[in-house]
Amino acid sequence: MKTQEYLQHDACALSDLVRAGEVTADALLDRAIAQIDRHNGQVNAVVRRLYDRARAAIAAGLPEGPLRGVPILIKDLGADIAGIPTTGGCRLTASRVPDQDSEVVRRYERAGAVIVGKTNTPELGITGVTESELLGPARNPWALDRTPGGSSGGSAAAVALRMTPIAHAGDGGGSIRIPASCTGLVGLKPSRGRVPHGPAIGGSWSGFVQQHVVCRTVRDTALLLDVVAGAAPGEPYFAPAQEGSFAQQVERAPGRLRIAYSLDTLLGGITHPDVIDAMQFATELCAGLGHTVQPARPNLDPKVMAHAYLSTVAANIYADVERARAKNSGGTPGRVGDADLEAPTRLLYDIGRKASAGHFVQATHVAEQVGRTMAEFHRNHDIFMVPTIAVPPPRIGEFDLKRAERLALWVLRRVPLRRGLALALQQAARGMLEALPNTQPFNMSGQPAISLPLFETAAGLPIGVQFVAPYGREDVLIRLANQLQSAAPWKDRMPPMLAS
Repeated sequence: MKTQEYLQHDACALSDLVRAGEVTADALLDRAIAQIDRHNGQVNAVVRRLYDRARAAIAAGLPEGPLRGVPILIKDLGADIAGIPTTGGCRLTASRVPDQDSEVVRRYERAGAVIVGKTNTPELGITGVTESELLGPARNPWALDRTPGGSSGGSAAAVALRMTPIAHAGDGGGSIRIPASCTGLVGLKPSRGRVPHGPAIGGSWSGFVQQHVVCRTVRDTALLLDVVAGAAPGEPYFAPAQEGSFAQQVERAPGRLRIAYSLDTLLGGITHPDVIDAMQFATELCAGLGHTVQPARPNLDPKVMAHAYLSTVAANIYADVERARAKNSGGTPGRVGDADLEAPTRLLYDIGRKASAGHFVQATHVAEQVGRTMAEFHRNHDIFMVPTIAVPPPRIGEFDLKRAERLALWVLRRVPLRRGLALALQQAARGMLEALPNTQPFNMSGQPAISLPLFETAAGLPIGVQFVAPYGREDVLIRLANQLQSAAPWKDRMPPMLAS
């Protein structure tokens, strides 16, 4: 297969070619390896190459599944490959080597996919940019001084450069949708419980995290959802059953939908003029396709949501870090040292350590109320449309802590909880949460949301528009997304690194 052919085809097309005998899995792997080796030095998307493992999987015989021969990358967080370290972008967990595959990895390989490597992620996935001290920053193929977003930034940069047509991603606060927006990709966060997390864990971040992929076409995201959807034994969450396959939804018209939209941010901050232009384009496009489009937004309190979201994440970060510390020490008592965690992670860890169980339960109640509010909102609106992020892709290092901010974090860690919790949460929310404020509410509510690459700035930077559907209704999103893809095609757009 020639390079240009590989670059043009999505996962569905490549698998069709393999099954038809027109190309071999080895040939696709060669092309994936060539793309990684050619471009990864500039973007730092792939942090572990698994070429020998991929060759061995092909030699052993691939299953006759819908992804037969398709190369795929796995994020270095949230999905384990037996015998391969899962670092989570964190020094404390860098040596962790799982002894079993995650269920999503098993399902990818049962479908015939070929795992080529693992992708870059920020420390424990807590930020919307991919710039860990352990793995180094991932860069955006559309502009190397910009971030590809996070926490699935390595996966997004890799797919944007056609290293593989699809890459695994996880989303606990926007970590599929944010990088999809930054790199011009399709990014669907499924409903809570649609995709299993086991067997190592039952869920992540109290149900906020959902796993799926970043890709270039709606039919790929639908096919991959068919491959991984369905609870595994013992899963704590279970999404409503889907009638028929998700792939079948691609061919169905969405009908006339009631679409509500908002230009305002959901958790604070100001929407950038370029993002407003993207929303204007999207609203006009949807109206032109016959949908009813009107301004409306759910009655959600930004400060209350941000406080509850960060409190829940902090409690889970504390538990995750303590589990890793205990494993590293063989179960003996100990403490987490300052060198083990980056400053923002350490702040969340300390918030989680100091907060009471009652504080965590109160945050859980807020998340449940967000779900109820959104369910009521969707009685009158089939879709809620809002910017994926509030700004164009930020620059690398834009959210780095200054010396004074690091000192403030050090002080906050030592302030008693009663006086310091509100200040600590406010510090954690500053900057990044205001730039990336529109995805977290739907992790709290558990409903599906998709970012679509409908717009580019005058400077050529991608901007995604987010569409949110009621809980369990990925089918509605897939139908609408495919209609929008047909009306405003994006599949063949390429970053300058590929076009040159």
